Amino acid sequence: MHRRPFFTRIVWMALLGLALGLSLSARAEDTYDQDSILKDATEFFGSTTEGLAKLIEKAFKEQGRPNGYIKGEEASGAIAVGLRYGDGELMMKSGGSRRVFWTGPSLGFDFGGNASKVFILVYHLPSVDKIFQRYPGVDGSFYYVGGAGINYQQRGNIILAPIRLGVGLRTGASVGYMHYTPEKTWNPF
Repeated sequence: MHRRPFFTRIVWMALLGLALGLSLSARAEDTYDQDSILKDATEFFGSTTEGLAKLIEKAFKEQGRPNGYIKGEEASGAIAVGLRYGDGELMMKSGGSRRVFWTGPSLGFDFGGNASKVFILVYHLPSVDKIFQRYPGVDGSFYYVGGAGINYQQRGNIILAPIRLGVGLRTGASVGYMHYTPEKTWNPF
């Protein structure tokens, strides 16, 4: 009598372990690993730096594996009130892709201007079209001829981590949001 319940428990535990293993495997297939992201970012920026590798390592440590990324360019400027405009290509590990544009205002102690190449890590995006909304964020930057930085933007469960490698003269900290849209617009609001 005692053998049957024990055997049944063993079978159920094995099946549960198999299901959990398959679930984790499916998640890994739908996300990018750190080496792939570093390789793609290095190709996009044209060279690798210790700073870029550390920024990607930081993002993976804090947020885990992204299920997408955006490669793009942006320009921004500020005198206390700032504006940022950009565009790029969203690539999803699941296979979808889409051209995206972003604009956004900011307010804070911020002065200067810069142009940047941007590699945005995308976390928990359920589908390509769900990118199109406003993402609040805090930004701190210091560019003097060249520099790299990362910040986070979050809306619900979706997290965006822009890594910017840019040139210009800009320093400060600000709060604002980025509005991602399917078409280009000059309206930052």
